[in-house]
Amino acid sequence: MAATSVKIPEFETTAVDVIPAIASNVRGTFRTNKTKNVQWRLTQLRKLYWAIEDYRPQLMAALKKDLNKSEYEAVLTEVDWVKSDCMFMIKNLETFVKDEKLAAPTVPAHFSLMKFRVRKEPLGAALIIGPYNYPVQLTLSPLVGAIAAGCTAVLKPSELTPNCAMVMKEMVQKRLDPNAYAVVNGGIPEVTALLEEKWDKIFFTGSAQVGTVIAKKAAETLTPVCLELGGRNPAFITKNANLKVAAKRLLWGKTLNAGQVCLSQNYILVDIDLVPNFIEHLKDAYKEYFPNGAKASPDLGRIVNARHFHRLKKMLDETKGKIVMGGEMDESELFIEPTAVLLNSTNDSMMTEESFGPIFSIYPVHSLDQALNIANSVHRTPLALYSFGSKKENERVLNEMTSGGATLNDSYFHGSVNTVPFGGVGDSGTGVAHGKAAFDTFSHTRTIAEIPNWADGILRARYMPYDFKNLRMIRALAPKPNFDRNGKVIKGLGYWISLVLGLGAKGAKGALLRWLLVLAGGYFYQQRRQS
Repeated sequence: MAATSVKIPEFETTAVDVIPAIASNVRGTFRTNKTKNVQWRLTQLRKLYWAIEDYRPQLMAALKKDLNKSEYEAVLTEVDWVKSDCMFMIKNLETFVKDEKLAAPTVPAHFSLMKFRVRKEPLGAALIIGPYNYPVQLTLSPLVGAIAAGCTAVLKPSELTPNCAMVMKEMVQKRLDPNAYAVVNGGIPEVTALLEEKWDKIFFTGSAQVGTVIAKKAAETLTPVCLELGGRNPAFITKNANLKVAAKRLLWGKTLNAGQVCLSQNYILVDIDLVPNFIEHLKDAYKEYFPNGAKASPDLGRIVNARHFHRLKKMLDETKGKIVMGGEMDESELFIEPTAVLLNSTNDSMMTEESFGPIFSIYPVHSLDQALNIANSVHRTPLALYSFGSKKENERVLNEMTSGGATLNDSYFHGSVNTVPFGGVGDSGTGVAHGKAAFDTFSHTRTIAEIPNWADGILRARYMPYDFKNLRMIRALAPKPNFDRNGKVIKGLGYWISLVLGLGAKGAKGALLRWLLVLAGGYFYQQRRQS
């Protein structure tokens, strides 16, 4: 169905004065405890799955209007992604919600009868604030996690993608429980009003600047947050890299969604001897992707709006580097060609600012040492990093630079599988999502102990009047160090005796054997005293 033939409601901002009532309603629904019912959650997830399928034409049309996103990308990275999230949760939810029994070595063997377990409970009412670059995926995928965990939620889609926002509003209102899930549309005033409400979890995807504002506001009410932010992500190319593969895969990272991907590389640190050859491979990959030029391609998206177009244009206008690939722009179409800029300074606008678009820089380096020093000074905790080199070099990059995630010899593959944990670190975010991690993000892990009534004999040592004889028995059960004050491991007589007696066994067996030995020792000690 053609995008132009699908009717999408005109964008409407939610009235600020009704936002407190919306928030109050989802909080009240959570207090009814109905969302804690696992079958209720599964029903909502199934409804969401079919809602996405039934609203596929509207979602595809909205993505085309808002971002000129091709049908292929819309299916692959947005619509089918969320459907896959739903199916994963539906298949695994009854396993995720089960209590986890705690045993040795977590729980000492002498407390094994106390039935320690961890229970997964929903946090409560959640606020989910989505971004513009993947407006369907990054708004609805967190919702899947919230539903699975048993939370209620209010969604705030990006106002920069108004067509997607209106389709999601209609879809959620008509298909999910309207008392548990709602959509608020608008900009800064509406977000401000939402942040004035008390939430049990805030999930935000977007820029670090806005994330800072949200974190500060959430701190006022001790509200936990999950922040998925961006970063000036580096890529490393050493003399041991396959240049053809590196060029093709990194260029792909800057063409998907017109480079409006928080995971895409901001700059590439290339061994100086490889730079000319690498640029030629980039041009070859460009010709392969766009045989008739990027502007004529039906697959390449557009920049979301004029403001971001001018932001990217300004970076290119101010750079002192040399454009070695691309450079064409057309404001009337919000088109920016995939563009590579060769730099000679780390203070250039192309490295000091996050591009979040189809432009990136190349900086020559003399060694991996220099590359790591530069990357760690530009942004110490990027959301992602990429390394193309030998196994040893790649491991060194991982070891000497922190990032939210990393992909070796490819471009953001670690974020391309929706069942593995994904998140930032430091300036690039906090918390994780995707797969089971999404369920955990909206859950509270509650430790529970169940003590039998007859256990007071075992618990005698805690009651007054205190008796140091009881304390000595407790301390006898505590593990003894096998190391000296300098941290050196000592394998003395006790170590070899324990091996002979089988006490080197790990886990519950080892703990039980050690406990029995202590009890036996205590028994023979008492017998000796009495005699």
